[in-house]
Amino acid sequence: MMLAVETHRLTRKFGDFVAVNEVSLSIRPGTIYGFLGPNGSGKSTTIRMLCGILSPTAGGGAILGMDLATQGEQIKQSIGYMSQKFSLYDDLTVLENLEFYAGLYSISWSRRAQRIAAMLDMARLDERRNELAANLSGGWKQRLALGCSILHEPPILFLDEPTGGVDPKSRRLFWDIIYDLAAQGTTVMVTTHFMDEAEHCDKIGFIYEGSLIADDTPGNLKQGIPGLLLEIPTHDPMGLAARLQADRHEYLDLYPYGTSLHVLIGENHLPNYGSYDARIIRPSLEDVFVYYVKSRRKEAAA
Repeated sequence: MMLAVETHRLTRKFGDFVAVNEVSLSIRPGTIYGFLGPNGSGKSTTIRMLCGILSPTAGGGAILGMDLATQGEQIKQSIGYMSQKFSLYDDLTVLENLEFYAGLYSISWSRRAQRIAAMLDMARLDERRNELAANLSGGWKQRLALGCSILHEPPILFLDEPTGGVDPKSRRLFWDIIYDLAAQGTTVMVTTHFMDEAEHCDKIGFIYEGSLIADDTPGNLKQGIPGLLLEIPTHDPMGLAARLQADRHEYLDLYPYGTSLHVLIGENHLPNYGSYDARIIRPSLEDVFVYYVKSRRKEAAA
């Protein structure tokens, strides 16, 4: 089966700065793939290479079987792309924006009205079709931008930080639409720094300082953390951490987590924490990310 996205040691440099460092990906059709990492980690640069906007400095890959290095224009015509900035025209109405993109994608006149009607319905914007895009709230603009990006029914959709600055209700509705698209066979690759959004993904890639440090399903990533994870409630996480270190309690890792301290321990160390109000918890994706980042740092320092 042909992969929707396949890269081999994909690299992008800007002068001496390595923005993306030998990233290798394999994404099956119909997958929702979450690409996670902090700002500046290389998420957007990777997406732009996959969309044919930026050329790789080294390495290569294919989108829907089309080569990144030689078939960039064909790739652009076959994908949907939506950035955080929402590429809309504020001085056009909702309907005019959709009509403009329908022309840009060369959608035939016989299909155009049907596709525009479908996007208005999906985005729940039918009653706002004559409203200027400039007057829409962030959530409405987000759904309009998504509608514009999938008018031509692309088999793969790239979403670059699509929920930044959008209220929680709009984020939930947006993800409901993404689920529907994936159920219909669309491959979705979405970059985000919201860990809760990653729970919606079939597979996750963590990128840190330009390198892919983990790539698996959310469940497998959580199970991959060794030992037991304890949560100890405290109003002073840093103070408790210093106390555990001073008392030479054995642990694999510890770090503040809101109004608690998370302590990763070996199972044989559990009796040592009996005097604390500790409970064993299942790792969240934030815990997974912390674990892999620290493991990466230890490898780099070795």
